[in-house]
Amino acid sequence: MPATASDYDATDLSHLRAEAASCRRCPLWRNATQTVFGEGPATAAMMLVGEQPGDKEDLAGRPFVGPAGILLDQALQEAGIDRAKIYVTNAVKHFKNEPRGKRRLHKKPDADEIEACRWWLDRESALVRPRLTVALGVTAAGALMRRPVTIGRMRGQAIESESGRLWITVHPSYLLRLPDEASRQREFVRFVKDLEGAKSWLASHRKRVI
Repeated sequence: MPATASDYDATDLSHLRAEAASCRRCPLWRNATQTVFGEGPATAAMMLVGEQPGDKEDLAGRPFVGPAGILLDQALQEAGIDRAKIYVTNAVKHFKNEPRGKRRLHKKPDADEIEACRWWLDRESALVRPRLTVALGVTAAGALMRRPVTIGRMRGQAIESESGRLWITVHPSYLLRLPDEASRQREFVRFVKDLEGAKSWLASHRKRVI
């Protein structure tokens, strides 16, 4: 059964954010600057969940403000979705990285780290109660589905899960890793269509407007 807000001590997102600031549920905090908690209205109809904060997010303390975040903002705008009206967070709240000289190289979170951080993701979801959660990438989808997920089979459709109604698409960082501009443009268009589909689903099941 998915958690409900009454299952937890934190009664609102501001209290939950304060609790998460001192999280030591896994070792990732040691190489991170700070916890990067979600942001957005507590009454959001749509929640976006990514993998983890990157270097820019870790320094700023906000989700999706680096290159992938810029691309996400562009896609949201193309899809007609106002970021200020949705809740944006990550499956993992600390930046997992490997120091390499003056640089910090991104490392993919493992299953134990994702499981430990689901404590916070479940709480966020229980408090916001989105009607649709958009999983950005395989890590977010797996955390929300509570099992390994193949995006290609589930992409761009509403899916029932223990976490509620999900809509799965790629993470915007995937587009940044593509080898050429033509591929990036093609996949950006597809990404926008996924987000448009999520918005259309919400519009056809209207209770709260995004």
